[in-house]
Amino acid sequence: MSNLNPSSSRHSLAVGLAIVVAWGLNFPLQKALLTAMQPEGFLFLRFALMPLLVTGLLLRRYGLHWPRVSRADAWALVRLGVLGQGLHLALASYGIHFSTPFSSSVLLACGPVFTLLILRALCVEKLQRAQLLGIAVAAAGAMLFMSDKLLAANWRAGGGDAVLLLAAAMFSYYTVAAKPLIERHGAVLVMCYASLAATLPVLIYAAPKAASVDWAAVSPLLWLGALWAVVGIGFITWLAWGWVNAQRGVARTAPLIYLMPPIAGLAAWASTGEQFTAAKVLGAAITLGGVALAQFAPPRRARQPLPSRPTTHLRPCPTDSPQQPHHDTPNH
Repeated sequence: MSNLNPSSSRHSLAVGLAIVVAWGLNFPLQKALLTAMQPEGFLFLRFALMPLLVTGLLLRRYGLHWPRVSRADAWALVRLGVLGQGLHLALASYGIHFSTPFSSSVLLACGPVFTLLILRALCVEKLQRAQLLGIAVAAAGAMLFMSDKLLAANWRAGGGDAVLLLAAAMFSYYTVAAKPLIERHGAVLVMCYASLAATLPVLIYAAPKAASVDWAAVSPLLWLGALWAVVGIGFITWLAWGWVNAQRGVARTAPLIYLMPPIAGLAAWASTGEQFTAAKVLGAAITLGGVALAQFAPPRRARQPLPSRPTTHLRPCPTDSPQQPHHDTPNH
């Protein structure tokens, strides 16, 4: 944990809270943008602008001499970008488009559960009983949370919720697969190179439908919102969040994420009139409680270290040895 003086601690906390508020308020904005531009149109716009931002950051940091990586790490960065950024953002866009802002914020917050499951599948961690209980509670809460849509046979919104869970799983893949690369090259370089790797595949995928979007019908206010969503939310706040984690430590910063769904819910209620049933609110509380229990329960280390090269294929663990002691507690 970082040792901060009171002034620095308050400053980093204020920045972290401001970021979480911005992320929560972004869900209704994202819903409006996806309605006006369609998911493919927004994805095309995002991945057309992001390379300019990333290239500018790389030029500012390294000039024309960007750090070189090995061939193995280059391919790992391509996989990380295409799956962890491109596919994750595409799934999240479709999920938010078909679902609601509040549902999107709750289900995307389930990422730590998927992270634990991936780490277990890769033999990086054994799961404690408290973590398994948290995963079970989160799953039960998610089912309760989605029950109103499923019982009403609202397959569009229910399908959107399922896609959001898949998007959360893909972001967890990014979190796990990026770790060894970040240890070698740094978080900013990994984010930039992975983003550049995802650009061309996403643009090729999104271009045909983006060409049919009536861009002239998008209001100036929505264009301003799109600029903020791409530059402010997708770039500046993520860099700032990395700074907050570095200042406060991941363990002290992570709980701030649980403020995001209530902020998104209030923003959706105020801007779109989204309604919340008792089952939905209870399901959200149970889901987030289960995620928190799974995330912050002390884990146990398994015998095998995290593979040095990220992989898209999860290999089964060998039989665990109950006599092996485990002491380390990783940050998620």
